[in-house]
Amino acid sequence: MVNKIPQETIDTIMRNNDIVDVISEYMKLTKKGRNYFGLCPFHGEDTPSFSVSPEKQIFHCFGCGKGGSAATFLMEIEEISFIEAVEALANKSGDALPEEYLARQQRGPSYTDEQQDVLQAYEWSNKLFHHVLKHTKDGKNAHDYLINRGFSEEAIEEFQIGYSPLKDQFLGAFLQGKGFKVENLVEFGLLSSRDGNSFFDRFQGRVIFPIHNHQGKIVAYGGRSIQDEIEPKYLNSPESSLFQKNKILYNFHKARKHFQKLNRVVLFEGYADVIKAHQAGVKNGVATMGTSLSETHTKILSHYVDEVIICFDGDQPGRDASYKAANIIKKAGMYARVANLPNEMDPDDYYQEHGSEAFQNLIDSAENYVSFALEYIKKNYNLNIDHDRVKYVEKALDIVAEVDQAVERGFYLNELEETFNLDKQTLTQEIEQRRRIKQQTKAQDNYVKKSSIEHNNWNKNQKLYSAYQNAERHLIAHMLQDPYIADRVQDRLGSSFNIEDHQVLVTYLYAYYEEGNEPDVSQFVERLPDNSTKQLVTELALLPINDTLGEEELDDYFNAINRENEWSKELRTLKQMLKQAEKENDPQSAARIGMKIIELKKKHTT
Repeated sequence: MVNKIPQETIDTIMRNNDIVDVISEYMKLTKKGRNYFGLCPFHGEDTPSFSVSPEKQIFHCFGCGKGGSAATFLMEIEEISFIEAVEALANKSGDALPEEYLARQQRGPSYTDEQQDVLQAYEWSNKLFHHVLKHTKDGKNAHDYLINRGFSEEAIEEFQIGYSPLKDQFLGAFLQGKGFKVENLVEFGLLSSRDGNSFFDRFQGRVIFPIHNHQGKIVAYGGRSIQDEIEPKYLNSPESSLFQKNKILYNFHKARKHFQKLNRVVLFEGYADVIKAHQAGVKNGVATMGTSLSETHTKILSHYVDEVIICFDGDQPGRDASYKAANIIKKAGMYARVANLPNEMDPDDYYQEHGSEAFQNLIDSAENYVSFALEYIKKNYNLNIDHDRVKYVEKALDIVAEVDQAVERGFYLNELEETFNLDKQTLTQEIEQRRRIKQQTKAQDNYVKKSSIEHNNWNKNQKLYSAYQNAERHLIAHMLQDPYIADRVQDRLGSSFNIEDHQVLVTYLYAYYEEGNEPDVSQFVERLPDNSTKQLVTELALLPINDTLGEEELDDYFNAINRENEWSKELRTLKQMLKQAEKENDPQSAARIGMKIIELKKKHTT
């Protein structure tokens, strides 16, 4: 059982982790004024509304409303429990967290008990497979195969590659011995079943590549047979509630810190390519594992990098996949480049034949999207025929028109002019026409999108607050940074705020200060029991207020809140009187009271 972590331990860990550093590992942040901003990772948006305050050590999204401390962010982005988030922060800051507080048995909010058992089964099985590969006779042939294929001992260890022996019950018996129910492991791809009653090892006779989710937990395997008679040659775990290929990129968890630092990720097709690239010093590589690049993949990557280098196989299917992926990457707002592998070679082959330095040069010299696309589309045309030459030029102009930099457009127009002996002025006119249409379409799309966003978010983001609402919001913002003001408010108002959520918030805040705590929004947020109050705190804490609050301004806030209180009390009294008059069947009194209610409401709105 995991013991509750003492609050002082949590506070120390939180103080030793800067929220900007923590969040920057997951997304791009740009400093504007005192705060940092970025595209919210929790909802789709084109304009950054996600704010991080280094001063208050909190984040808040003004689009979707999510907010909190560094621990809250990790809980949301990694889908883990609070204890797991604190443990992760302790690991980042180097703080020692005693064994009794560690979350090894914690059930994270994103995993069911069954899924948690499967994750543990994957951990155990991977240790077993890796041990077999490294230290047993059963694994010797597989180990020799990997070494002969150019995998280094360091890479085998780094990526925890293993081997599943050619035995029906090897893994099943092992996991049964660890207390796992084998029938529960079929759905998740660890074992297979012939009739629902008997079970056998799914990956027997294969080298095992563990596949991790983006939180670093093993959720699947990729298996590669080392004997020709074992088919298919490549076998992945089936898709499950833990493993969806269109949402997971191989090696993401290891490569994240590298591609974020470089602002560039290298995209491969398979795990062997990623591992060989790693050996060559290219550590910012991920792979789609044999499936097409999805919009979900690019959405995830766009939170971390501006540039994606595609390094797929050099054959025609590989180039087709590169072209398709490049367009998806462009659509996601990132810059796409394509590494030019010689025909019929894959990245693994290229590394084997040319070595690390040449492989790094291949990645660094990747051509940009336009150059690649202009060459790629030539396959669709017979450039010896005038009709096809014209069609190619028209398509090429469509691609060049997408380039925003005038110098770069000019470079490609010069190439078209020289290659096809065309008039430069005509080409320029064609480009300008296409760009005008593009800009008009983009402007219209932006207008429609903006109108839709404004309509959908009016009540949430564009809300106009009344005098008493603004008074309560700004007063709480001052209370969050000054316990003296909180004392003044507690003496004058107590919890008699007009808005119920504000009543709840200030009750917690009074208790926080009464415990002797200093003003610290990040610490305060973590003591709140529900997300809605946490989000309200981060929203109010980021309101633009003065560092000090004068007596006159404080009195104005009190007066606005008290006036609303008095109006609310009077309205409640009149409504009770109206209800009583109606109950006593006194229409004259009811009409008179009804008019007073109407006058009171009208007076309130003027």
